[in-house]
Amino acid sequence: MIKYLLIALIALGGVSSRAAEPTKALPRSSPEEQGISASAIDDFITAADQSIDSFHGFVLLRHGHVVAEAYWSPYDAATPHQLYSLSKSFTSTAVGLAIAEGKLSLNDEILKFFPDDAPAKPSNNLKSMRVRDLMRMSTGHQTEPSVRNEKNWARAFLAHDVPHKPGTHFLYNTAGTYMLSAIVQKVTGQTALDYLRPRLFEPLGIENPTWGTSPQGVSLGGYGLNVRAEDIARFGQLYLQKGKWEGTQLVPEAWVKEATVLQTSNGSNPKSDWDQGYGYQFWRCRHGAFRGDGAFGQYCVVMPEQDAVIAITSGVKNMQAVLDLVWDKLLPAMKPAPLPVADNKAHARLKQHLATLMIHTPESKGSEGMAASVLGKNYVFAANDRKLESIALEREGKAGDMTVVARFDGVEHRVACGRGTWRKGRAAFGMLPDQPAAACGAWTSDDTYTAKVCFHETPFIVTFRLKFAGDKLHFDSESNVGFGSTKQPSLEGHAE
Repeated sequence: MIKYLLIALIALGGVSSRAAEPTKALPRSSPEEQGISASAIDDFITAADQSIDSFHGFVLLRHGHVVAEAYWSPYDAATPHQLYSLSKSFTSTAVGLAIAEGKLSLNDEILKFFPDDAPAKPSNNLKSMRVRDLMRMSTGHQTEPSVRNEKNWARAFLAHDVPHKPGTHFLYNTAGTYMLSAIVQKVTGQTALDYLRPRLFEPLGIENPTWGTSPQGVSLGGYGLNVRAEDIARFGQLYLQKGKWEGTQLVPEAWVKEATVLQTSNGSNPKSDWDQGYGYQFWRCRHGAFRGDGAFGQYCVVMPEQDAVIAITSGVKNMQAVLDLVWDKLLPAMKPAPLPVADNKAHARLKQHLATLMIHTPESKGSEGMAASVLGKNYVFAANDRKLESIALEREGKAGDMTVVARFDGVEHRVACGRGTWRKGRAAFGMLPDQPAAACGAWTSDDTYTAKVCFHETPFIVTFRLKFAGDKLHFDSESNVGFGSTKQPSLEGHAE
């Protein structure tokens, strides 16, 4: 899981758990003024907190107003979050704007943009592949091109076999979205990030977006964009308003419609939101909605029939469960007219709930009796592929906080863990690069100290378990989510 981490690497009419307001605040309203009850939102938050591990951020817009938002500590409103494939919908917007400016066409063949990277003898299917095919994930590939470990990503994409006629075979294709980003850069002379700054990000009030790049300096396109949860909501509201923002048409209305309607069929399961069809880097949903989404539960759900937008950041294994919760709890609660005067008790209950939301911390179940015999003792590990050399556990202060001290590949790393609360700072643990993080820990049994480290600009939370037995220490680690195995093999250390 570690290598994937490297790759990856309220308003309720005045009720909020926000840490900071953006430069241009969206209008706020009580839920009832916009036709939804505080109790319905509380039911949704409660269900999310209890049944889905874990939500990080949630913003609900109704009729253009923020009626609820929530952040699970240590996540907050001010911190950007990795979007993964939700980035694709922003790349789609860049393509649509470039088309509107006459710089390219959906019917352009992609080889025209990459004459120096094309195979010596391109196949007929490759020669017929168009921008439109990239946009709707119908490139003709049977398998997705692997480009990440290549020196030239465009060349690797074009070298990949195209056995199907483009436009006839749906295959989710992140490399294809990268090619769209590369095309935008070819025709505009700017990365997709820089191209979108004055046209999209700045008008929407999206501050300091960042986007990873390929070895060629091209915005990654299919993933790698980092913005805040409310920024996701702003983007969704723009599409709900058919491309218009504060009286200005930022994105052509015709493009918004074309990008978000069904362009490719991709399944027939009526209960799956991944079988409702695909547009231009947007998914179709049940209930007449559409969305952008990214790995581990990053969502921008637009509901035209309800005049609503839902933005969610999370770190979940079951992405369908998140959408099911939206359809079960929020959709039926959205009424066509304002509701009667707000229920003060419901508001107070929701206010209190939102103020105490937190990613679950390890529960203290041990007596801590072993702490006296292991604190400060250094446990050394034999050579291993994780380059973990030693671990020690130290007490910090009188509140039960601990610091895990680990040496990886000759470098000491210290992770301060709050007891029952998240301590924010930075962490560089093992192969993980230095980045914002928060940690907590507890004696979860008489002989085991469990620490959780939340890299709160990402979906990832890593759990470490230190099980002490005499002069031995068993070290286990796992991540909440990942593209492969999330659990590492156990390592055994011995006291010096």
